[in-house]
Amino acid sequence: MNDFTFQNGTKIIFGKDTEQMVGKESKAHGKKLLLHYGGGSIKSSGLYEKIVNSLKEEGIEFYELGGVKPNPRVSLVREGVTMCKEHELDFILAVGGGSVIDSAKAIAAGAKYDGDVWDFFSGKNQVTECLPIGVVLTIPAAGSETSSGTVVTNEDGWFKRATGHLTMRPQFAILNPILTYTLPSYQTACGITDMMAHILERYFTNVKHVELTDRLCEATLKTIINNAPTVLENPTNYDARAEIMWAGTIAHNDLLGTGRIGDWASHDIEHEISGIYDIAHGAGLAIIFPAWMKYVYKHDVKRFAQFANRVWDVELDLNDLEKTALAGIKKTEQFFRSIGMPITLSEANIGEEHFEEMAKKATERWALGNFVKLQEEDVYRIYQLAK
Repeated sequence: MNDFTFQNGTKIIFGKDTEQMVGKESKAHGKKLLLHYGGGSIKSSGLYEKIVNSLKEEGIEFYELGGVKPNPRVSLVREGVTMCKEHELDFILAVGGGSVIDSAKAIAAGAKYDGDVWDFFSGKNQVTECLPIGVVLTIPAAGSETSSGTVVTNEDGWFKRATGHLTMRPQFAILNPILTYTLPSYQTACGITDMMAHILERYFTNVKHVELTDRLCEATLKTIINNAPTVLENPTNYDARAEIMWAGTIAHNDLLGTGRIGDWASHDIEHEISGIYDIAHGAGLAIIFPAWMKYVYKHDVKRFAQFANRVWDVELDLNDLEKTALAGIKKTEQFFRSIGMPITLSEANIGEEHFEEMAKKATERWALGNFVKLQEEDVYRIYQLAK
């Protein structure tokens, strides 16, 4: 196990009707805020009215910026940065899923910076401070409600890039599982895939003697796997929704990565797909992760066999660990398919025309991954495996 420092200062407020506390929680961090959200779903569901009423009851002045799209765009981020500076806003409240929260984080960083916010994503500069952020989560998936990172897309060239800083962790995150009842099944499944991918990125490590976090990763994965069919068949099952919602947060709040070095190649490889084709991030991960597994599993067959045995209950064949490992990869594919995810690029209507471009863009700054270092040719071959 490696040395580590773990600190996550996000206050979690979990349970029924907790969104009604948003005014009080926001007031502790700011007097003038940007209310940031996506499309019209929070208005049609009645959540918008609850949020606004709670803010008004606390006498909070707020300005609105809606319109966040999946794979959030830097153009809207820049608009938010301008609003924060012009109105001297001191807090950002994100109401939505990972895209809204990531957009809010980028705005929060840009609002404290004199240059263009894309500088942080292109590597020209680093984030040093942000406006404080609060969250009302409506889509369990990205784990952005307690993470220190953000991912946005630049329409100029369709680059999807990440950045992060500890000040990006939200001050509070309100999680009410009931708010997820009306999510479409496909969106729920994409979220489930995304949170599983966050765990898998941490699970496949070269660091030895990490039994505790291995077991925590495995338990969280099994909890997601066990509850996924229930939330898809019965969207209003509170207990199953609660398990999924909390698992999504745990998957990406850095606890499961303590003492180990995660991989993250699959995320970077997928970013090129959703950057160009604008598919759901979770769907892209369902395609790429099994392909990545097939490409790298021989690097540590024992770990892949352990994954198959502990997570998917595949019988451990000590005389043929490769057989066990491959069975685990197959089980992963089968699960993604069972919840309605594509597991090949062709199923997502994506051809080979951009494989070389995506592989080049993915590796233009550095080799990908830590479990196995991947160069441009490796990434191209993974796209081929995924087609």
